[in-house]
Amino acid sequence: MSKQQAMPKRPKASPRVLGRVLKMLFGYYPVLAPIIVVCILVSAVTAALPAVFMQQVIAAIEQAQVSGTPWSEAAGEIISKVLLLAVFYMISWVAIILQMQLMAIITQGFLCKLRRTMFNKMQNLPIRYFDTHKHGDIMSHYTNDIDALRELVSQAMPSLLNSVVILISVLFVMLYYSLWMTLVLLVGVCFMVLVSKKIGGGSAKYFVRQQRAMGRAEGFVQEMMNGQKVVKVFNHEEASAADFAEINNALFEDSARAHAYANTLGPIIGNIGNILYVIMAVAGGIFLLSHVPNVGLSLLLSREGGFAVFSVSIIVPFLNMAKQFTGNVNQASQQINAVVMGMAGGSRLFEMMDEAPEADDGYVTLVNAKIDAEGNITETDERTGIWAWRHPHQADGTVTYTRLCGDVRLSEVDFSYEEGKPVLRDVSVYAEPGQKVAFVGATGAGKTTITNLINRFYDIEDGKIRYDGININKIKKSDLRRSLGIVLQDTNLFTGSVMDNIRYGRLDATDEECRAAAALVGADDFISRLPQGYDTELTGNGANLSQGQRQMIAIARAAVADPPVMIMDEATSSIDTRTEAIVQRGMDKLMEGRTVFVIAHRLSTVMNSDVIMVLDHGRIIERGNHDKLIAEKGVYYQLYTGAFELE
Repeated sequence: MSKQQAMPKRPKASPRVLGRVLKMLFGYYPVLAPIIVVCILVSAVTAALPAVFMQQVIAAIEQAQVSGTPWSEAAGEIISKVLLLAVFYMISWVAIILQMQLMAIITQGFLCKLRRTMFNKMQNLPIRYFDTHKHGDIMSHYTNDIDALRELVSQAMPSLLNSVVILISVLFVMLYYSLWMTLVLLVGVCFMVLVSKKIGGGSAKYFVRQQRAMGRAEGFVQEMMNGQKVVKVFNHEEASAADFAEINNALFEDSARAHAYANTLGPIIGNIGNILYVIMAVAGGIFLLSHVPNVGLSLLLSREGGFAVFSVSIIVPFLNMAKQFTGNVNQASQQINAVVMGMAGGSRLFEMMDEAPEADDGYVTLVNAKIDAEGNITETDERTGIWAWRHPHQADGTVTYTRLCGDVRLSEVDFSYEEGKPVLRDVSVYAEPGQKVAFVGATGAGKTTITNLINRFYDIEDGKIRYDGININKIKKSDLRRSLGIVLQDTNLFTGSVMDNIRYGRLDATDEECRAAAALVGADDFISRLPQGYDTELTGNGANLSQGQRQMIAIARAAVADPPVMIMDEATSSIDTRTEAIVQRGMDKLMEGRTVFVIAHRLSTVMNSDVIMVLDHGRIIERGNHDKLIAEKGVYYQLYTGAFELE
């Protein structure tokens, strides 16, 4: 079976990703999110007020000097303005504290809900997705990409919104007081924006590449961890280190360039702001000494004509506003990198979340049933040990029941994982209830593919698969798979006790039923000798057990499910000959009365099969029981006598 790993799509920092993040954020928190926006607006607008108060205080002092007003009278007006400013500062302080507290709740809550949504989505993805994407890259979604979104939601977006509101507020104040000074500032700001776009664009490109390179690095590390024994057995440590060094160097190059751009941007923008401050001071001095008429929104809004000429009360606050304006431009530019990284991470996440879920248009379901003396099948909520297919007929609204017997038939099935590369061609298999059907053939002949099609891990291209006379496309996938027990060559045990891992086959199974299943397959003996018996904790895919013991637990897990159809994909390949004999006796009891599909390289495990099918390059070239195939002296005979190797 040939399945190639798909190259991960290049993440794009699209503004649509930012819009989608905001939509999700406000969808998750329709009340708290707007409150945070209000808090940011309040604190940002308040940040523009000091310049207004400074102008008014300086103007009051100038007026007092010109008119000869006593200082005591001017002081009262100045103190009242300072106290009013202090009140605004208190309001801003409360808004900032509230914003920070709510932001912590929303950020972590948003990520929690997003991870849950991602995981639920992942559970609904088809097997094909996991076969064509590196697992380490998928794990990177839950680490790097989520962390990039955390930076975006918790810091970049609030800071960017705060800076933008301050810029707008300060710009309005500047336009109110002086159009000429504002124009001088905006010319310099345009230059700052061009520099930010040039440097920030290069930074964004490498930050996106950094996210992708980090996913590759994590995927490689996970691959090496899983295959560490193989690495050591073949003395591949140096070669693995060299491969990792190449991947790590690529990550270093992208990260170094991204941060080099990012670290350069701040000082450049800051110094442009300093130069602009000096230019503003010189321009203000020239306007003041030249008695240039001052024009601003105040002239349009005030009937008294506003300020006729430039004065110190205009220039001094204006310099502070210019410093504040350029500082916020710098701060906004610094958030570009976090925004780009967040959008790149979000793009990768949404690519996974937008993957088409596993299609399931089945409507035939599996139910507990009972059969009366006349053979009529009725549905029941009790566990009777009898299952039936509940088949609603949309044409007339009736419902019929078909007893689950385990009759599985593949008729002229064609299938390929990749277009133009057929894996199965014109395959027909007939497994009657209680029959044991074995598949024999070289690796890549299509044995496991047939069982994958029965499970509907993949859907066929042509032909039919019927289960108890029902097209499996009509059967709901969860019910189809509940009727099938499967034991794979690669055993997967989960973190938890031995009992938990056996009960994984049927979550409502009692402890007694789990122990009985273990005893049936011969696993009870070694489990009882474990330090805590069935309560022994397993970690790292059962690393504290032998391969054979892990496989026996997996077989017990299938036994407790008690399905009418069993699939044994090299189920005893990891067990030694003596243990295999013990397990085989238990498996024989387990397989009694069930339809069983067996995939095996050891022909001794398939000799007692009712039907043995020999596959070669996706076709069935021989079929029959052991004696018949031996008598024909074909490929099976050569395999059995050792005249021909499977591979």
